[in-house]
Amino acid sequence: MKIFIAALFLGALSVAQAFAVETAPRISDREIIEKLSKLETGQAGLKQQINDQKISLQQQINDQKISLQQQINDLKDSTNRRFDDMNRRFDDMNKRFDTLQWMLGLFITIALFLLGIFGRMLWNQQKEMSGLKASVETQKDELAFIKGLIDKLLPPKGVL
Repeated sequence: MKIFIAALFLGALSVAQAFAVETAPRISDREIIEKLSKLETGQAGLKQQINDQKISLQQQINDQKISLQQQINDLKDSTNRRFDDMNRRFDDMNKRFDTLQWMLGLFITIALFLLGIFGRMLWNQQKEMSGLKASVETQKDELAFIKGLIDKLLPPKGVL
C-alpha cells in the first residue's frame, strides 16, 4: 500500500511539471534579422573598444619602456661618473704614493750615505788608534829598556 501511495504521489508531480511549461510567442524572420544586425553592430562596437584598449595599453607600455630606459641610462651615467671620480681618487693616491716612495728612497739613500761616512770615520780612527797603541807599546818597551839601562849604569842610591 505504501508503494501505491508513493506511485500516485510521483505521478501527480510529473503531471504538474508538464503544465508548468509555457509556449513562447512566435518570432518572425524579420525580427530575427533585426536582432542579429543589432548584435553584429554591438559586437563591432565591442571589437572597436577592445582595439582602442589595446592601442591605449600599448601606448602606456611604450611610454613606460621609454621612461624605464631613460632611468636606466641616468643610472648608468651616474654610476660611470662615480667610477670616474673613484679612478681620479685612485690616481691621486697613486701620485701621493709615488711621491712618498721617492721621498722614502731619498731618505734611505741619505741615511746609508751618512752611515757609510760614519763607518769610514770610525774605521780610520780605529786604524789610527791601533797604530798609536802599537807605537805607545813600542815606546813603552823602549822606555822600560832605557830605564833598565840607566838603572844599571847609575850607582846604587845610598852610595853617593
